[in-house]
Amino acid sequence: MINPIFRNIIRILFFILLQGLVVNRLDLFQGMVLPSVYIFALLMLPLETPRLLLLFIGFVVGMSVDAFTNTLGMHTSACVLLAFVQPALLRILAPREGYEFGQNPSIQHLGFSWYLTFAALATFIHHSALFFVEAFSFDFFGHTLTKVFFSTLATVFLMVLGQYLIFSPDQRKTS
Repeated sequence: MINPIFRNIIRILFFILLQGLVVNRLDLFQGMVLPSVYIFALLMLPLETPRLLLLFIGFVVGMSVDAFTNTLGMHTSACVLLAFVQPALLRILAPREGYEFGQNPSIQHLGFSWYLTFAALATFIHHSALFFVEAFSFDFFGHTLTKVFFSTLATVFLMVLGQYLIFSPDQRKTS
């Protein structure tokens, strides 16, 4: 069995490289759809990850993506914001019986509708911060909001697909 810390480090490195070497090179609908698969690694961290560690990991992940894209802190600020709000989202979306120790926020542990809500809210927050910082004004508010919406849809679709590719059928939630 692979140590969970080592597994998360490998997962984070994989998604950063996937974002930097593959996804950033895609030009979907003339730049209106920009999936951010690297946030999948942040959203898959264990539920009991300490907040300070989550912020540090968000900072490192954002800086790494900024190094690939030469965006001077835009991804860093969005990732730190995501890491900051993630515990609050988890508290708001907590099931009635609470979370079990060692759970990951995943379809397999918490169900499809819970994961879809969590991933969509977290991704929307991240993309809103990223694209409005990129625009650096509200002059093209509608255009930027459209970009946020379609990029969120694409990213959440890829994250749900990734959930089904990562976990084997015997690891899936039995209801």
